[in-house]
Amino acid sequence: MKAIADIKLAPSILAADFTRLGDQVAEAERAGADRIHIDIMDGHFVPNITMGAPVVQSLRKVTSLRLEIHMMITDPDFFLDEFVKAGSDSFIVHWEGNNNLHRTVQRVKALQKQVGVAINPATPAAVLEEILPDLDQVLVMTVNPGFGHQPFIYSTLPKIRRVSHMIAETKQECELEVDGGIDEVTAQLTVDAGANVLVAGSAIFGANVGVCAAMQRLRSGLRSNLDRVSTGSGSDLVRPSTFMKERLCS
Repeated sequence: MKAIADIKLAPSILAADFTRLGDQVAEAERAGADRIHIDIMDGHFVPNITMGAPVVQSLRKVTSLRLEIHMMITDPDFFLDEFVKAGSDSFIVHWEGNNNLHRTVQRVKALQKQVGVAINPATPAAVLEEILPDLDQVLVMTVNPGFGHQPFIYSTLPKIRRVSHMIAETKQECELEVDGGIDEVTAQLTVDAGANVLVAGSAIFGANVGVCAAMQRLRSGLRSNLDRVSTGSGSDLVRPSTFMKERLCS
């Protein structure tokens, strides 16, 4: 069983209040976020337009957290240099619509940044087989990309399990991230399926309790912040968890 302390939380600013973006990101960092997830949409790859490199550049000034760029755009290769210059730390590109995915992945590696590949809910896990050895992470979309506040697609859970098994078979260090409809209930389901990075937008920035309290509430859905460590004898030891670098709200 995966130790809860190993699960990472990536708040997605797509759901943030952009009049207070810097403050909300800083609050997420104080609350123990592992990274900040930034959805870049161009109105072509997905039916929405969000933000660009200037927002990344501004966030780089207010946080030391890893800035993870989810590139839901046509021809992401054309924009990699711009986002690297702005301060991006890692990139997630989509399998869908990219006829030269290996070249894109190698381009990100040449820029000395971490790289992952995302797959949409209807895309089978099998498409990752050849590219998986080159990846630092896989992102399984649990909603159709383009908009926040969407309900979790439960039929993606078997695919998360399949990707988890594929990663285990390669015996490589590759994160398995999920994005879409993550809340106190679905977070636990995805972790049980094998995910170790949770992207959450509305559950953190859209809650009416504040960013820090929302992150604590999300954690509380994961076995009450307890690690279960197998003893090898069919029973579990239970110990307090340090899940997601949890810190007190101030």
